[in-house]
Amino acid sequence: MSAPKRLARNVIVLGVVSLLTDVAADMVTPFLPLFLTVQLHARGEWVGLVEGVAESTSALVKYLSGALSDRVTRRKPLVLAGYGLANLARPFIALAAAPWHVLLVRFIDRVGKGVRTSPRDAILAASVAPAERGHAFGFHRGMDNLGAVFGPLVATAILWVRHDDLRLVFAATAVPGVAAIAVALLGVKEPAAPEAPQAPAQPTQAERPRDPGDEAATRELLGAMALFALANASDGFLVMRAHDVGIPTRWLPLAWGALSLLRALSASPGGRLADRFGRARCLALAWTLYAVAYALFGLATRPWHLLPALLVYGAYYGLSEGGERALIASLAPAGGMGKAFGRFHLVNGALALPASLLFGALYPHRGGVYAFGVASAFALCASAYLTRASRRSGLT
Repeated sequence: MSAPKRLARNVIVLGVVSLLTDVAADMVTPFLPLFLTVQLHARGEWVGLVEGVAESTSALVKYLSGALSDRVTRRKPLVLAGYGLANLARPFIALAAAPWHVLLVRFIDRVGKGVRTSPRDAILAASVAPAERGHAFGFHRGMDNLGAVFGPLVATAILWVRHDDLRLVFAATAVPGVAAIAVALLGVKEPAAPEAPQAPAQPTQAERPRDPGDEAATRELLGAMALFALANASDGFLVMRAHDVGIPTRWLPLAWGALSLLRALSASPGGRLADRFGRARCLALAWTLYAVAYALFGLATRPWHLLPALLVYGAYYGLSEGGERALIASLAPAGGMGKAFGRFHLVNGALALPASLLFGALYPHRGGVYAFGVASAFALCASAYLTRASRRSGLT
């Protein structure tokens, strides 16, 4: 395997922007349920409502902003607007005096995420040669997940110093948030020709000739992704599982950080493998690994049982996160990159809520083995469907 080329400027800059933004976001996310239920005395339903509204809003806006970005000449203003809206709104959670205040800020935050995501992914895809997109997206996702490692650590440090002052933690998100906006403003360059075809010097397995606007292949891929999305419940359930098998509450933020670190370390190498050996093939393998990991999570009865499950889960993330976005980019028609990513994010975001609701209903009533087993079965079905679709429609 030849050494990967140096990453493009936009890939590195947007990776740093995502890292800083995720530091800010993950200073909030692990502590938001506690803030709602303990400090604001909200009922448990408010936790589900806040996150459900947030993710559904984000999914819809990602689709709309993706379509819009194909109609404008410059995508950078949309990316800046999205990062600015989210990072400037988030610190206002520190001033919340009622649950609906949190809901409002989270709504604005997720609108910002929706505005930026599809145009940003289109800029990333346009900034590198098609044969290198898996590596580029893998690096970006790795930086994003690295932010999810540092965010809880920074928040925990503040809580140790200021004795559980969550409002100070939320206010402090302004620091990495403003830094992210500055880096995006000064560092991101608008690609001269976002959809211009860039043939690699030596065609690889991942870049066999094909019609990039093949709508039938796109429908097959989105159908497989929709099926897998039903298996892909919130990672919060993994933290819950860790607690159930004996990890003390005080160590749970470290468990969350360990999961994010595995995702960060595996994303870039996984993206390179997808570029080399075929993105659809690697994605189907990733979903199989997800099924194995979830089966192991369900069967775990001791804390040490989680280690092999986490390692397999990290391998799943590495093979999937960069490759699936590169695969979407390879199927996008000329002038339709933003809309293609919008459809991808809409499918995943719209089904995230029912997937988590289904898992959340099964876990307390039927137990962890059953809940994780059902999700594992969905993932295996999605992998089989994608493998069959790849052979039928020529996805690579």
